[in-house]
Amino acid sequence: MHNHHTDITHTAIDGDNADARAELSFLSDVVRLLPAGVTVQDENGRFVLMNDAAAAQLGISDGAPFALPSDSLESRREVGLALLRDGRGLVTEEAVRNACGKQILLTTHQPVRISDRSFLLSSSADISDQKAFEDELFRAAYYDELTGLPTRRVLEHRVNGLLKHGPQDRFALAFLDVDNFKHINDYYGHAIGDALLVELARRLERELRDSDMLSRISGDEFLLLLQPLQGTDEVAEFIRTTQRRLCAPFFIDGSEVFASTSIGVSLHPEHGHSYDELCQNADLAMYRVKEAGKGTTAFFDHAMEREAQARMKVEQSLRLAILEKRFCCAFQAKVDIRSEEVTGIEALVRLRDDEGVIQAPGSFINLAVELGLIDELTHLVLAEIVKSIDLINETFGAMATISINVAAKQAGNPEFMRSFAQALRETGFPKRFMIEVTEDAFVAKTHFQDEILPMFRDLGVGISIDDFGTGYSSLSALADITADEIKIDRSFITDIHMRPRSQGILRAIESLSEALGMAVIAEGVESFEELAYLQAATKIRYAQGYYFARPIFLEELRPAAPLASESRMSLASRPPQTNRPAYSRGERYRR
Repeated sequence: MHNHHTDITHTAIDGDNADARAELSFLSDVVRLLPAGVTVQDENGRFVLMNDAAAAQLGISDGAPFALPSDSLESRREVGLALLRDGRGLVTEEAVRNACGKQILLTTHQPVRISDRSFLLSSSADISDQKAFEDELFRAAYYDELTGLPTRRVLEHRVNGLLKHGPQDRFALAFLDVDNFKHINDYYGHAIGDALLVELARRLERELRDSDMLSRISGDEFLLLLQPLQGTDEVAEFIRTTQRRLCAPFFIDGSEVFASTSIGVSLHPEHGHSYDELCQNADLAMYRVKEAGKGTTAFFDHAMEREAQARMKVEQSLRLAILEKRFCCAFQAKVDIRSEEVTGIEALVRLRDDEGVIQAPGSFINLAVELGLIDELTHLVLAEIVKSIDLINETFGAMATISINVAAKQAGNPEFMRSFAQALRETGFPKRFMIEVTEDAFVAKTHFQDEILPMFRDLGVGISIDDFGTGYSSLSALADITADEIKIDRSFITDIHMRPRSQGILRAIESLSEALGMAVIAEGVESFEELAYLQAATKIRYAQGYYFARPIFLEELRPAAPLASESRMSLASRPPQTNRPAYSRGERYRR
């Protein structure tokens, strides 16, 4: 310990007492070796005591005089003088530089009176590691680790401040979502996906004002605050410029990556008076862009809110219907148009809402796919068929095939298709079934053809291409398809007798199917004229539609179900002029 500490101790203890001197020596060693830095200053700010830890903390070399210039030492001296003048204590954090680099000290200063003299006792502990950890926690809480952007919490705090201090001030919230980001991650890898988000954030920040704020709120979603604003045109022009900038390719690790963003915008005060409301409305506008084709911008309007509420009602009904098995099946016959014999049926799923009204699948099937509920719904349809197989056989015949629709997303999911194949096997009559999938399932980059289709072939399950002509097939892709039947979409059949172009397409599809060895079914036959054309001008043998029979619900089969022969007789004996049940041709009454 430096010998300057004796100025204090001699005034406090009688130096002639031997025992006192021994105690003083012991206490001096204790103070010198304390892990905390200890200093004592007199009324003039002079250091009269400093232990080894304090000397190291304040950048004083061992044995050097206290008067040696040191920024940390001078700062401590100035603080000490001020506290002694005011007669007050202080607990503070000090940033010092020494041989160990930069340290953060937690220092307690306390003025004392000893033998009628004023001194300042100071004790310092090194809290550098603790502060570094606190800073790390702070950044994790308020800044995104990947992009360095403020988190949602920071932007929300800024918006709430604007709402509090200027409730009528104009500003905009823009919700940005990277289109097809999952595909980018799958194709290029997550490292390039992360690098893309960083580069995209830099491009977004490039033209922002100091008063604007960009936040990454999750995954590939960003939230942008634009304020202040003069008008809507200002926002629209900025967003257009931003999207043009984002359309330029990103060069990352030798890869040229293209990305676009869908953007939804809400304005204050027109579209809300709270952060949550404005953020939700910007999200609704962005969702509208996603539905319309991605890569553009939409401003919120209140019609979107009404649509979202209706969508939420359907979603809740759908979840409850599956949970409570509150759905129903209908069956529509596939008919031989020469003999009008029933050769098969298609299972159609319907949703019964809270008020008992039956909803067509167009209102919920896409939502079921999006929410991940479609797999469970398909299994429930199969279970309903198995439970009612005796009624089905009595009505349509024990030889009629039973078609079940499978969405393209399901068809490309090996895990689901394996479980579905197992469920079909467990029915005990898998050869009765036919799976209807859209042509997208065959031409998409999935393992449907190579891995999934053989499973069903082994079971004897038939494969049908549904809604043919409305997908994205190429002739080369069709050449590899080994389906059993093609169902021509109703858009080609409606008024076929009056539409030469549709007639030409129909002949081409007929020739194609014949060459590939697949049967053809005409969907949506509604009139005698349409049927007459098919019988007279084509080789098509099978059809399906309201002309022959409307979909029949299971509950309609239970009371006094007709025999299969009676059902087929009623179809064959029906006069051509009979009025059919009215329904809209545009309605998607089937999945």
